Amino acid sequence: MRCVIARFPFDLTKGEVEQSMSGITPEPVTGVSVTIDRRPYPVMQVGEVITRQNRRDFTVAEMRRALTRLGFTCHDAPPVASARYAQDEGDMPGW
Repeated sequence: MRCVIARFPFDLTKGEVEQSMSGITPEPVTGVSVTIDRRPYPVMQVGEVITRQNRRDFTVAEMRRALTRLGFTCHDAPPVASARYAQDEGDMPGW
């Protein structure tokens, strides 16, 4: 399938992406992720591997759109608990 990422056209298939990502250790997921072979990868890591471009050259939205069109499942960033609610209330001063 033809995908445009960072103004460059790429002819990608789901199998080619899976093959490119095999043997690559996923980075910790802090934002939008994609599941490839039952492993969550950050979409920016996948984009860097399959396009051989710097991560600053494309956006999360471009990669998410391309990966979704290829048939992969993308996930939103996990919610982050704020420091205020992460602490035990007993440790907070009573104002």
